[in-house]
Amino acid sequence: MPAFTFEKLSPPAVENSPVVAPEPKQRGRVVQLLDRFVERRIQRTLGDRPHDEAQNDVR
Repeated sequence: MPAFTFEKLSPPAVENSPVVAPEPKQRGRVVQLLDRFVERRIQRTLGDRPHDEAQNDVR
């Protein structure tokens, strides 16, 4: 005789409702901090020039 038994569970009922996409997760604090550093570095590197002009100078 087994000491314990597992209860047999039936599968969940299938509903015809549309599947709702999950909300996107918030970005982590570290990623947000890195984004700030990158933005400041881009602004410092480009100075007053717009982003498009700076890319054309590099090529």
